[in-house]
Amino acid sequence: MMMNSCKGKATGSRALLGNQSATPVVRPATQANRFYTGNAQELREEVDSLLVLHSGDKKYQNVAALIVPHAGYYFSGNVAASAYMAIDPQKQYKRIFLLGPSHHEWLDGASVNTEADLYATPLGNVKVDHETAVALTNTDGTDSLFSYKVKAHDREHCLEVQLPFLQRHFKEVPPIVPIVISTNDYNKLKRIAEVLKPYFTDENLFVISSDFSHYPSYEDACEVDARTGKAVESGDAEEFIATINANARSGKRNLATSACGEFAIITLMLMLDQQYEVKHLMYQNSGDISGEHDRVVGYHSFAIIRSGLTQTDTDFSLSADDKKMLKEIALQSIVDSLNGKSVKVRENPLQKYPMLNKKCGAFVSLHKHGRLRGCIGHFGEDYPLHEIVAEMARAAAFEDPRFMPVTRDELDDLDIEISVLTPMRRIQSLDEFELHRHGIYIKKGHRSGTFLPQVADEVNWTKEEFVGHCSQDKAGLGWDGWRDAELYVYEAIVF
Repeated sequence: MMMNSCKGKATGSRALLGNQSATPVVRPATQANRFYTGNAQELREEVDSLLVLHSGDKKYQNVAALIVPHAGYYFSGNVAASAYMAIDPQKQYKRIFLLGPSHHEWLDGASVNTEADLYATPLGNVKVDHETAVALTNTDGTDSLFSYKVKAHDREHCLEVQLPFLQRHFKEVPPIVPIVISTNDYNKLKRIAEVLKPYFTDENLFVISSDFSHYPSYEDACEVDARTGKAVESGDAEEFIATINANARSGKRNLATSACGEFAIITLMLMLDQQYEVKHLMYQNSGDISGEHDRVVGYHSFAIIRSGLTQTDTDFSLSADDKKMLKEIALQSIVDSLNGKSVKVRENPLQKYPMLNKKCGAFVSLHKHGRLRGCIGHFGEDYPLHEIVAEMARAAAFEDPRFMPVTRDELDDLDIEISVLTPMRRIQSLDEFELHRHGIYIKKGHRSGTFLPQVADEVNWTKEEFVGHCSQDKAGLGWDGWRDAELYVYEAIVF
C-alpha cells in the first residue's frame, strides 16, 4: 500500500524500487569547492580546527534541536561549530532531521528527498533514512504538503554544508532526513509541524539551517539580529513572525531578509512547548571575519534543550575541595564506627562546601590492594550528600554481606572511591541510554537493580548485554525482564 502511494510522490524508477535498488542513489556533493573545500584532508583539518575552538564550551544534555548557519565555512563556520559542540559527541541519536530553506525553488510546502540513499561529501557518504522520508510523503493523502521536488535539492547548499560538521563531531552519523521548506502560509507550516512532531522525541535531533540578516550595514545587522535572536529565544512562533515583519518595515538599508530560514524556524517553534528552552550560543556576522562593514550577513547559533527532564554533570559539579572533604568524611565515618562513635559530621566545615548539602545519591566503594573490599550505595534525593557519603562509607566497611567487617589494622591499606549520582531520569527507550556515560536502574514491582556507569569500563558488553545482565543479575527479573520494567539513567561523578 505504501509502495503504491509512493509512486505518485517520487520521481522516476527510484520510487518503484524503494530500498531494493541494486545501485544506491547518491546525491553528490554539489557545494564542494564552493561553500567548503573539496579536498578531504583540508576539509577535515578545517572543520576540526573550528570545532576545537569550542572544546571548552558548555555541553548540554537533551539537545532536541540546533539552529545553525549555512554560509561558506570561512564566514559562518565558527558559529556553526559552536552549535555542534553544544552536543556531547557520545550522544546517540536514531536519526537527524535536516530542515532548511529553498534558495532555488518555490514549493508552497515541503520537499523531502525520497530519491537519495546517500548524501556525499569529500569525507564520505551519509546515509538517508529513506523509510522515514517516504513515510512523510504519505501523511496527508494526495494533498500532502510533503513531496519530492528534484530541483529543491539538487543545487541546495543549506543542508549539505551541515554534513561535514556532523561527520567530524559524531563518531557515526545517524541517518538523515533531508527536508526543504518553502511556504509563507502559516496554516501550512502548522500542518508541516504537526506531521513532524511525532518525530520530535528524545531519540531524534533536528538541525535547522538558517542565516540571519542579509546585506545591511554592520551596525544595522547587529541591531536587527539582536532583535531577531531575542524572538528566537522566546520560543514563540507568533513573536518571531512579528519580529521578522517589523524588521522588514524598519527601513534598514539593504536588508533583503532577516532570517532566510524563517519557515524552517517557524516549523520548529510550532513544535515547542513548555518543556523546551532555547539557548543562544553565539553571534557573529561576516563583517567580523572580513572587516567589510558595508554589506554583511548575520549568523546566530541556538540549542533547543528539553528542560526539566534531567540534570547532569554540566548542572551538578564538585570542586577538588568538595571531593577532598567527602573523602575525609568517608574515612572519618569508618574510624568513628571502629571507635564506637555514631556517624556525625561537624556542621561548621560544611558551610564552606554548599554542594555537599545537595540532596542526591552516592555509592562508596572500598578497595584493598586493588581488590574490592566493600561497596554500598543509596539512590534517591532524600538526604544531603555529606550524610549519604558518611553512612554509605560505614555500611560499605561493616555491612556488605559479601565481606567480613573492616578491622582497624586494614585502615592504612584501604582506598576509598566515591560515586556521586546525578538525579535519575526515566527513559522510554534504550536509544536514550549511553554506554559508559549512564548508569542504569531497573525497577519492576518490589524488585530493582542497578549498574554504575563505570561497570561498562570493566566489561566488553553491548548496550543490550549491559541492561540484560543488570536485569538478570541485579534485579532478578530475568534477561528480558527490563523490557516491561521502569528504566532510569543517571550519571556518576567518580573520584
